Amino acid sequence: MRRAESFRIEGRVQGVGYRWWAVGAARRLGLCGWVRNLGDGSVELLAIGEADVIERLAELCRQGPRAAEVSAVIRAPAEDDSSEGFEERATV
Repeated sequence: MRRAESFRIEGRVQGVGYRWWAVGAARRLGLCGWVRNLGDGSVELLAIGEADVIERLAELCRQGPRAAEVSAVIRAPAEDDSSEGFEERATV
């Protein structure tokens, strides 16, 4: 059963390859969804897949790529937008 969850990742997460890293991590885990930068300096991510796999991504997101300094990962239930695969989206 597919589940959807949104993540807002805060800290030093833009300009450090976080989106590129998140795409790779989510694809390796077999998740669907997307990731994008937000105008306030945070990163938004939608993860769709099995609950335990989404939980694993959440753990990874707290670390991020080497240059990132994650201060918070805020999670919330989300709607499944029917994404297939995992992609990087434009900044909003």
